[in-house]
Amino acid sequence: MAISQYDQFLQESTTKDPGSDHALGGDCLYGLYTSWCFLKQITPRPEDAFWAAMKEKQIHPKRTGLRMKGPAAADYILASYPGLV
Repeated sequence: MAISQYDQFLQESTTKDPGSDHALGGDCLYGLYTSWCFLKQITPRPEDAFWAAMKEKQIHPKRTGLRMKGPAAADYILASYPGLV
């Protein structure tokens, strides 16, 4: 079975950290997804479709239990805080 776009995103750009108070919020997770899509040169799916897929994976916007990692994390941070460059 082929790995889904969302599974690939989660595998490449997030790591589980369920006990942390510093886990990604919903806006950040979707922003990270759009950065990942940009780097992969694919069109991000709409936010409602993204959250429907995350819900199936037991990931909720207010308590994701995830931290960001990888190139998409760097892209997201630099895009969010342009004064860093």
